[in-house]
Amino acid sequence: MDMQPTMPPPPSSVDRCYRHPDVQTGVHCTRCGRPICPDCMRSAPVGHHCPTCVDEARREFRQGPGRRIAVANAKATSVTALILVAIGAVYLLEVAKGGAGSLLDGPRTLVLVKMGASVGLFPVSNTEIVGIALGQTWRLFTAMFLHAGLLHLAFNMYALWIFGTVMEQELGRMRFALVYFLTGLAASAVSYAFAPEVYIPAVGASGAVFGVFGALVAFNWKRRHTALGAARLRSAIFILLINAFIGISSGGAIDWHAHAGGFVAGLLMGFAAEGFGRGLSERLAFTIGSVAVFGVTVALVVWRTAEIKQLFPQAF
Repeated sequence: MDMQPTMPPPPSSVDRCYRHPDVQTGVHCTRCGRPICPDCMRSAPVGHHCPTCVDEARREFRQGPGRRIAVANAKATSVTALILVAIGAVYLLEVAKGGAGSLLDGPRTLVLVKMGASVGLFPVSNTEIVGIALGQTWRLFTAMFLHAGLLHLAFNMYALWIFGTVMEQELGRMRFALVYFLTGLAASAVSYAFAPEVYIPAVGASGAVFGVFGALVAFNWKRRHTALGAARLRSAIFILLINAFIGISSGGAIDWHAHAGGFVAGLLMGFAAEGFGRGLSERLAFTIGSVAVFGVTVALVVWRTAEIKQLFPQAF
């Protein structure tokens, strides 16, 4: 029986890279199946992907799980840590403006005033006067990030880290941020309203730190029957006594008006954080407390500004 000769299969057509048509290849993208050359290969868990598919995968990730991961990371970011970073960065800017010699003792008063210290009126030159009384109310906020020396900075940052970390865990990020900034503004307003001298600037985060401290006292007063609440209150009383002694012995170098104003504002917001009585929700009570603190802040600024205008009409 005669056998028919076996013919070899016809040669297969040669693929060319879809991005570089002049390059022959036998590799295909495992995602879309298009031929790709070695320059276009992108390693993947299985095989190789082409650049177009890699870009599409990245875009899908950013719009899907990547967005969820980014949101989760943002929610996990500590407000206390962000504030500390901002305060440290501002102090580096102070040193840059004040010169290398200002690292330990901080820059000159004029530098602090130009950077946003809280002050009623201050002559920065023979022809220019600045201050809150002239409408620069933003100084109530910027003063919270300025410090008059490395020791001043270190003390406030350490206190904020201790008290802020605790209260942020108890109140949550948003309520803690409101407590910090609203009590800080209130502290600046009290300092502005009751400072004995109009031309002495004030700087520091201590007013806001005392606000957080006041919220901590109020928050744990409601839990004084628990072991943790009682322990925190004992520590708070000890710290208050220490600060009272330092304030009395400082000879006026410490702005106790700001400390007292921030502490009282923090007490109010701390008590409001969980509602008043049984008929008022936590959210509504905290909103009322926040509005009250802000309203008093505005009222103090308006009152003091009117008084300064009467005392120093030549500045206006």
